[in-house]
Amino acid sequence: MKPWRQPEAPMRTRIKICGIQDPEMALIAVDAGASAIGLVSHRASPRHLESVEIQTIMNELPEDVPAVQVFVDPSAETMSQVQGWIQLHGEESEQVVAQARGPVVRGISFSTEAVRRWNACPSVDLLLIDGPGKGAGRTFDHDQLLELQSEISKPIVVAGGLDPDTVGEAITALRPWGVDVSSGVESGRGIKDPARIKAFCEAVRAADSISN
Repeated sequence: MKPWRQPEAPMRTRIKICGIQDPEMALIAVDAGASAIGLVSHRASPRHLESVEIQTIMNELPEDVPAVQVFVDPSAETMSQVQGWIQLHGEESEQVVAQARGPVVRGISFSTEAVRRWNACPSVDLLLIDGPGKGAGRTFDHDQLLELQSEISKPIVVAGGLDPDTVGEAITALRPWGVDVSSGVESGRGIKDPARIKAFCEAVRAADSISN
């Protein structure tokens, strides 16, 4: 299974741009520095894509930049059809997560209990730690996560309220494996802004250069 693109040294923080809706914007994100592209399959989201749209974008991505398909409480049939990276962002149980065919990104709203629960789950490959209302673009107390980091064995992707102005502070404080952004690089709800994507990736690089 394709890993996320490794940033060029001395950079170390991987970047997932989520909620991409067309191949052109996906390639803009890759050129800006994205390590992975998030494609949402959830009808309640303004960023929802149909299966054919997801496949079209995936076909255009470079070999070393994987798509991460994002679901909220998918059916067993849906999960069985996803062979690559899958992000589960609902109330899925450990038993449901174990049915995934590919590597799993487990999206959680930050709490001590949730972090400990999913860090202990052998079927989870990455922990995506979000703010309240998962996917709502709201931040959480990074100091509380910092207190837990010595207990966490899985790679951490930080999300929630990140944008070009705030991502550097999060990286400096937490030194996560990766960061995830969606609404923080949009000019309107569901509308990605190339300039904000570029600014976000540049802010990540700047924070990495200071932290290294």
